[in-house]
Amino acid sequence: MIPAIDIDSVSKSYGRFRALDDVRLAVHQGEFFGLLGPNGAGKTTITSLLTRMWDIQEGEIRLDGINIKDIATPDLRRRVQSVLQDVFLFSGTIEDNIRLGEDLPAETVQRAIGLSQAERLISEQPDGLQTELSERAGNISVGQRQLLSFARVLAHDPDILILDEATGNIDTETEKLIQKALKELLQGRTSLVIAHRLSTIREADRILVLHKGELFEAGTHEELM
Repeated sequence: MIPAIDIDSVSKSYGRFRALDDVRLAVHQGEFFGLLGPNGAGKTTITSLLTRMWDIQEGEIRLDGINIKDIATPDLRRRVQSVLQDVFLFSGTIEDNIRLGEDLPAETVQRAIGLSQAERLISEQPDGLQTELSERAGNISVGQRQLLSFARVLAHDPDILILDEATGNIDTETEKLIQKALKELLQGRTSLVIAHRLSTIREADRILVLHKGELFEAGTHEELM
């Protein structure tokens, strides 16, 4: 079976700093794959290369057997979407931030809101979906911004999901909602989840531990423990 993501002998440097050194891994369709390691280990570099925020210097990344350099960038970024710890929301309505300019059916938006546990947040806003968010959504909490980022991803339904410490900095009130939303996000989807602590990704099918840009060890949570 062709892996959904095939990272083949990939290396990347920033000046003299070697961020990745001959990394090889294959992630299969529907697999929940954890990336573990301290700051500077190369976790975020892998995901940046996967979405072509940076280009590969050595090696190759393939999606379903196709080199990502042969996939048009807009198509690649529709297929592969990220939820980051520092959520990016722009000035505009809540609905604008979910749709991202796409002509999505209203029922698709509403379903995404329900699955992401964002219904209560939106119902509490003065104008519901048409509520204007300030720059960087400073008029809602960190946890609420995270719920909206989950709604956005669910509405656009990517093949591959990247979570980069997406459950960090969450206020206690929305923590349970975040966990429910995460289950919906990960269900039936190929996902790369970045973490600093092993406990964060204990449910992963496999976990890759990176250290100074190299594969240090790999296995399930139990095996690594």
